[in-house]
Amino acid sequence: MPQHRRKVPFSGKAKKQQMQLKKNKQDRTLLMSTSSVSNAYDMVSMNYQPSKGQRGRGDSNRYALKFYRETDEEMKIKKEEALHSLNPIPEKEMEVDPSDYFPADLTFPKRPPWDFNMTPVQLDCQEQRYFKNYVDSIQSSEHWKDVSYFELNLETWRQLWRVLEMCDVLLLIVDIRYAGMMFPPSLYEYVVKEQKKNMILVLNKIDLVPAAVVAAWQDYFTRTCPGLHVVYFTSCPGYNLRGFTKDKAGLQVRRRKGRQRMCAEGATKILEACKSIVGSEVDLTSWERKIREESELELGEDEQTEVGETILEKADTTYYKHERYKNGVLTIGCVGQPNVGKSSLMNAIMGKKVVSVSKTPGHTKHFQTIYLTKQVRLCDCPGLVFPSKVPRPVQILMGSYPIAQLREPYTTVRYLAERLDLPSLLRIDHPENDDTWSPRDICDGWAKKKGYLTAKAARLDTYRAANSLLRMALDGKICLWLRPPGYTEQQDTYASSEEIKYIKWVQALTDDDESGPISSDSDDEKRTESPCDDSADCDDSSDSDERAETTAIANKFKLLVSDD
Repeated sequence: MPQHRRKVPFSGKAKKQQMQLKKNKQDRTLLMSTSSVSNAYDMVSMNYQPSKGQRGRGDSNRYALKFYRETDEEMKIKKEEALHSLNPIPEKEMEVDPSDYFPADLTFPKRPPWDFNMTPVQLDCQEQRYFKNYVDSIQSSEHWKDVSYFELNLETWRQLWRVLEMCDVLLLIVDIRYAGMMFPPSLYEYVVKEQKKNMILVLNKIDLVPAAVVAAWQDYFTRTCPGLHVVYFTSCPGYNLRGFTKDKAGLQVRRRKGRQRMCAEGATKILEACKSIVGSEVDLTSWERKIREESELELGEDEQTEVGETILEKADTTYYKHERYKNGVLTIGCVGQPNVGKSSLMNAIMGKKVVSVSKTPGHTKHFQTIYLTKQVRLCDCPGLVFPSKVPRPVQILMGSYPIAQLREPYTTVRYLAERLDLPSLLRIDHPENDDTWSPRDICDGWAKKKGYLTAKAARLDTYRAANSLLRMALDGKICLWLRPPGYTEQQDTYASSEEIKYIKWVQALTDDDESGPISSDSDDEKRTESPCDDSADCDDSSDSDERAETTAIANKFKLLVSDD
């Protein structure tokens, strides 16, 4: 009698994978009629992780950022240009007009219409076909040669579609340093004018720029976008920082305290905007009470992350019919480009760590819903890079493209060095004792100062130095900020405007920091003499001083609440 192999038991998970493979084989004929974008174009996936062989729910690369790959010829030309001398840019040319970078005909992909007679496979194929045609239309348009990196992963755009369907109020977060290049007017037109929903623009990281610049951008967006609510936010208010904010040369320094409190000022501005929108339709008193309570608590940095409820675990192609303030709950959708601080903002609003934070673009893989209170729900969407004509070096400085996977960093170093005096900021000497600087000279000078050498030949590691400079720019230590149109002529007007006191309130500046994070040279000299420096951490102040500081800020917050 023939010997048969003994049957091996397998889990339900393995059975589910078998059924999924069987279903994929059945749908292969239909799926081949719509080739995916990733097969049609030369692309590169960012933050790619080795796959375990399973698709769908367990695929770690499903929401990976996808951009077009630059050709070898382009790389060669850019590396040669890195040897050319710098051409400093005047301050007037640092003003940017968002309409120049977001043409009216360069919009973002929207979910195509469908009906209930379509099967999930047919709907998936229709969306695949629509997205491919959308990318083809951009490639054949007159803007194609100027189009920068934008998201080519359909799964990530599906996350945006879902958030736009669910939310009552859309929260668009932008980095104040590049606010004009992070605000797509097509999204504003779609949400406010087509969907008839409300939109709040959050100017984040306002502690990195002068208060007058924040006031200027607030004035610009309020004038050009009727119905748009503009608020300020920073996850690093004055009471969550220790030491000094600048060194002698002018480099920004931000060191967080070991114990941090909720960013009550920024959360209050968002609450006030939501109150003006919902009126009496949703009770937000629990949110207001939460801010008041959390503002008096202190939390440790290493507190365990409490991950919110993940809604999208598989391809979600179901229809969602929006109901305004359903069951008395306000749903707030959080949208923004990678590295604008969406996760940090949500943590700051909650008063505790609810989503993990990373400097790597694309860290948030799928949207998740988190209940702030029983009446307020937050929906966090993955970072999205919208189609635009924003220069690629700016996109890298904004954090839309992972610096670690950058093939040629010198073009971005040039963009930075032509707008900031990097040799003076970094306090470096020319590697060849020359008076003319090029991007390679700056990188070599920084490598020499930091001791960056190659492993084998012990030459200056120019590439590592360039990456180091770009990371410093991304973190805000080297702070480049762009101005709105007309800022140079009206700078004094913005500096003396009524809005300044609200901006400084959100920044939570102390009496010693009245001039804002950008201080004078005399202040820099005093701050450099402090024992706190970049290479070593300083001990926090005594417990009594810390309690006194907490009490003062808490009383300040209560005064503002009582005045309302």
